[in-house]
Amino acid sequence: MKSVYVLGLGFILMTLSLCSVRGQSDRIRSAPPADRSAAAVSDEAPDPVPEATLEEMIGQMIMVGLRGHDAAANPLLIEALRLGQAGGVILFEKNLSNDSTAERLQRLTNHLQEVTRFPLLIAIDQEGGRVNRLKAKYGFPDSKTATWLGDMDDCDTTRHYANLIATTLTSLGININFAPVVDLCSNPNNPIIARYGRCFSADPEQVTQHAKWFIDAHHAKRILTTLKHFPGHGSSTRDTHKEMTDVTNLWDPAELIPYRSLIGSGHVDAIMTAHIVHCTLDNQCFPATLSHNIINKLLRDSLGFNGVVITDDMQMHAITKHYGFEESIRLAILAGADILLYSNNIAGSWEHQANVVHRTIKQMVQQGEISEERIRESYQRIVALKKNVYPHFPFPG
Repeated sequence: MKSVYVLGLGFILMTLSLCSVRGQSDRIRSAPPADRSAAAVSDEAPDPVPEATLEEMIGQMIMVGLRGHDAAANPLLIEALRLGQAGGVILFEKNLSNDSTAERLQRLTNHLQEVTRFPLLIAIDQEGGRVNRLKAKYGFPDSKTATWLGDMDDCDTTRHYANLIATTLTSLGININFAPVVDLCSNPNNPIIARYGRCFSADPEQVTQHAKWFIDAHHAKRILTTLKHFPGHGSSTRDTHKEMTDVTNLWDPAELIPYRSLIGSGHVDAIMTAHIVHCTLDNQCFPATLSHNIINKLLRDSLGFNGVVITDDMQMHAITKHYGFEESIRLAILAGADILLYSNNIAGSWEHQANVVHRTIKQMVQQGEISEERIRESYQRIVALKKNVYPHFPFPG
């Protein structure tokens, strides 16, 4: 009995010491799993490492959703992975089976990693609460909304639920979470952020602190995280899944505080852009995802972020109702986006396979619309991110 007490006390003291830390993030710098379960990737790097081809670099910039519960439902994606035409996949609830859910999902992620030419980023939106693909009804741990955690405002509680998420993702072979949301709860009637409980608080300092706890818990399990939705979606009045939203007269500079603080403390792996319009930040009124001023000038130059920028879903109607398929690709890449996300999960949007996106980008480079150097910039950022998970894999240079 005494030994149980001592162990319990030790765990409490360890947790309290973790919650007292206010410095640099516990970044993912430990060795990768033995397999790539990320799946079977050799750690023996050839010498010398060849230079990356244009085709290989473009492939790393593409992330797509898939059909069904297994690889058999996705022959075009499997072929694209074999050819290196996609660098990541995103999972949704539609990819979960009703029976043996965890085992079958793990088999799926392992198979995807086995067939791919380069190790994948396997992503999910597992924020907790309403935005929660891995639900308790499938046998996964219960989760809480960010707003509930913000109301509790307790380090141990936020770390506990973040740790449950991160542990689950690790067990399933998922290596990047599209969370935490660092939008402010500035508009309580926001139809896609506050109304769903996706924001921690209206106070940017509180948002920053909970995001740090959330990220640290993920990094402790070797899971990458993604801040969203830059430069701030909390003040919006419309849902960008359905339509464009203009925040020019609603947005507050305080919405940048979590980004500035988390970038400064070294917590940020990747940042996802919003499809919101802000005509003061971009006088051409491009949505942030397509805006050179917002991504390159504000995020990279002003805030000093040199990591990976991921677009929100390029099939959301805020983009597709106003920009064509090719135009949106060209604008996003020229704006500074590194990974283009096509979830194939938006009702009313055309499905876009990785090979089609890949071919379109390659044609733009060949025609001089996008420079190869611009592609190489994104490739190098993506490889640097992946090396946090796969430090010994011989990515082409």
